[in-house]
Amino acid sequence: MSKLDLTLTVSSSPHIRAKHNTSSIMQSVIVALLPALAVAGYVFGMRTFLIVAICVASCVVTEAVIQKLMKKPITVSDWSAVVTGLLLAFNLPITAPWWMCIVGSVFAIALVKQCFGGLGHNFMNPALAARAFLVASWPTHMTGTAYIPAADTFTTATPLGILKEGMDLTALPSNLDMFLGINGVYGSIGEISALALLIGGIYLIVRGVISWRIPAVYLATVAILSLVFGQDPIFQLCSGGLMLGAFFMATDYVSSPSTPVGQIIFAFGCGLITMIIRMFGGYPEGVSYSILLMNVAAPLIERFTRPRIYGAPKKEKKNKEVEVNG
Repeated sequence: MSKLDLTLTVSSSPHIRAKHNTSSIMQSVIVALLPALAVAGYVFGMRTFLIVAICVASCVVTEAVIQKLMKKPITVSDWSAVVTGLLLAFNLPITAPWWMCIVGSVFAIALVKQCFGGLGHNFMNPALAARAFLVASWPTHMTGTAYIPAADTFTTATPLGILKEGMDLTALPSNLDMFLGINGVYGSIGEISALALLIGGIYLIVRGVISWRIPAVYLATVAILSLVFGQDPIFQLCSGGLMLGAFFMATDYVSSPSTPVGQIIFAFGCGLITMIIRMFGGYPEGVSYSILLMNVAAPLIERFTRPRIYGAPKKEKKNKEVEVNG
């Protein structure tokens, strides 16, 4: 064999080959969100797709404009901006005005994502950060509403809100209604059907796009703490944005730990903070803020759970004995 017959490529570690790239991962997330989108479209009608379209278009245009102004390669073809827009729309109530969709999209992409260097550098989930910003800025518009298709009417209290405010508990929907999300629809666009979100989450796990650790530990923590606080665990699991957050936002590659132990700690923290806010906080829902707080803690968790490099010597324990020179 001549020297020209063999070509070697020398690069730094890690030497890992994966079947997924950014585009395929984002496309898989979009496919996983389609069941929840279909249920929302069936219940709410065409306004669902209008809100989604505005959010997605605003995110894509904002990313392209920012990258153009910063003279960076335009990367909207990686579908990450589309996923951000879709998740933001899922975190909005069906009554959200069109301008709020645009403001939230610009905040998510321009400030949370691109100001920190773009995809792979944002320290928290852009869609959740935008939701928190919108809740703080326009709480009236962002107040969760309940929609009853049979009566074609809206009410002003979600199940978690009814529970938090001590209202008439007979107004609470059944666990089956919240699981299916068809007979009684409560909350934001993307959180109405726990079943649809569960199907999408399982699809991502089977495809190897996300690990089972974060959603499983997150949901298990909420269920166990529900029993500790004397709550119905099925109600707590199906209400609010828990399923959406556990499968689609807490599992964000960039803002969550990559180590197995770190993911477990991260998910436990999300579940703990979620239940603390739900039980003792002034706000009825705690999913968004729990994930954002744990996003901030993720680098620290990663630091202390990072495995030792293969072949590297273990750190020697400091000798606590004090030598006395004679």
